[in-house]
Amino acid sequence: MQRRDFLRGCAVGSSGLFPYLALAAHANDARVLAPQRLHHEPKARHLIFAFLTGGMSHIDTFDYKPRLRRDDGRTVPSVDLRGVSRQPLLGSPFRFRPCGQSGLMISELFPHLSRHADDLCVIRTLCTDIVEHFQAVLAMHTGSSTVPMPSLGSWLSYGLGTRNPNLPAFMVLCEHLPYAGAQVWDSHFLPPVHQGVRLTPGPQPIPNLASPARSATLAELERMMLRDANEMHARSRPGDLNLRARTESFDTAHGMMREAPEVFDLSRETAGTLRRYGVERGDNTSFAWQCLIARRLIERGVRTVELIDTGASNNWDSHGDMQHHRPKARRVDQALAALIQDLKVRGLFDETLLACCTEFGRTPWTDAPGTRGRNHYARAFSGFLAGAGVRGGMTYGETDDYGINIVRDRCHVHDLHATMLHLMGIDHTRLTYRYAGRDFRLTDVHGNVVRAILS
Repeated sequence: MQRRDFLRGCAVGSSGLFPYLALAAHANDARVLAPQRLHHEPKARHLIFAFLTGGMSHIDTFDYKPRLRRDDGRTVPSVDLRGVSRQPLLGSPFRFRPCGQSGLMISELFPHLSRHADDLCVIRTLCTDIVEHFQAVLAMHTGSSTVPMPSLGSWLSYGLGTRNPNLPAFMVLCEHLPYAGAQVWDSHFLPPVHQGVRLTPGPQPIPNLASPARSATLAELERMMLRDANEMHARSRPGDLNLRARTESFDTAHGMMREAPEVFDLSRETAGTLRRYGVERGDNTSFAWQCLIARRLIERGVRTVELIDTGASNNWDSHGDMQHHRPKARRVDQALAALIQDLKVRGLFDETLLACCTEFGRTPWTDAPGTRGRNHYARAFSGFLAGAGVRGGMTYGETDDYGINIVRDRCHVHDLHATMLHLMGIDHTRLTYRYAGRDFRLTDVHGNVVRAILS
C-alpha cells in the first residue's frame, strides 16, 4: 500500500481505519475515548443544555395568553397547593410581541433572544410528574423524579464517547449547586468515567489543575509512578470493573492539565465577541462568561456542556412578585442570543443542539390572595430547542386560554429526552445499561420522539 492510499483510507470514515479502532477501543471498555456506532445519522454532534433553575413562568415568557390578562382577578378552580381550591387569575405584567418572520410571540423579558425567533422551536406543552423543585429537577436531568438515575449528559457520554480524550465528554458549568445537588450530573450506575465534571466559575474553574511538580521531567515521573501503582492495584482486584474507568479518569485529568487552561483563557477572543456576550475583561463568573466557555468547550470536542443558571436560592422561583423574573431574564437573555449567533458564525450551529428549559412552570393564578407572584406548576410549561435538526420559528403544542391545561400535543419530559437523544443519533429505546438484573434507560419505559419539530 502506498503512503497516500494509507492516509486516504484513514480519513474516509466508515471505509477507513476509524471503525476498527473504535471497535478495538470498545472491546477494551474505552467507551469514553471512542465514539460508538450510532443508531442513525445524527443531526447534532454536541449538546449545550441551559437549565434555568427555579421554575420559569411559561405564561410570562413564551406562552402568550391575552385572555388571562383580560380576566385578571377572576377566581378559577386551582391546584390545591395552599390549602385552597380556588384562586384569582393573574395576568402577565409583561408585554408580548410577534418576533421574526415567523411572528413567534415572545415576552419583553427576552429582547435579545427575540431577534433569533426564527431559530427557536418553542415547546409550550412540557409537563412533568411532581411539583416540587428537588424531584422536578431530578426528572428533567435523569428522567426519574424519585430514584436518582444517570444524568442525560452521562448517558450521552456512555452512548457516544468523545473525540477528545484530553477533556471529559460531559462538563457542567455550575456556580451554585441546584436542587438535588451533584445528583443532576452524576453517572450513578454507569461507569464513573461518564460522570459530569463540574466547572465552578471563578479564577480556578477546575481545582488542582496545575501540577505541584517543579519540572516537566518530574511531572512525567510522577505520572509513571501513579500509573504503575494503579496497574498493580488493578491486577490484585480483577473483579473491580470500575478500576479501569478510574484510571481513564486520571488519564483524562492529565490531558486536562494540558488543554483546559487554554479553554479558560479568553485573551484571544475579540473585543466584539466579548461585547456581544456581555463579558467584561477579567469576568470569569457571569452567565455570559459561561456561555462563551461552553462554545469554546464544544469547539474542542466536548460532547455535552450544561449551564446551570443560579442555584437552589435566588432563582426563578417567583412566589411573591413576577417582576423578580426581570433580573433573572436579564442575566441570561443577551448571553444565550450571543451564543446562537456565535455558533452560526463559527459553523457550529448546524451540528450543535441548544436546549433551554426549567424544571416546571408557574400557576396562571396568584400564589396567595393579595400577592403578585405565582406558585409551582407541573401540568404545562415552556422551553425551547435550537440548532441542529430542529425546525426554527415554530411553536409545538397548545395550552388553553389561561395556560392551565394542555389541549394539544403534550410533551412529557420523557418525550423531550427521547427527542434530544434522537437528534444526537440515538434510539432512546436501545441505549440501555444492565444493572441489578434489569436493563435501564434514560426514558425508562416511556417516551416518544416529537417528530413534528424535526427539520
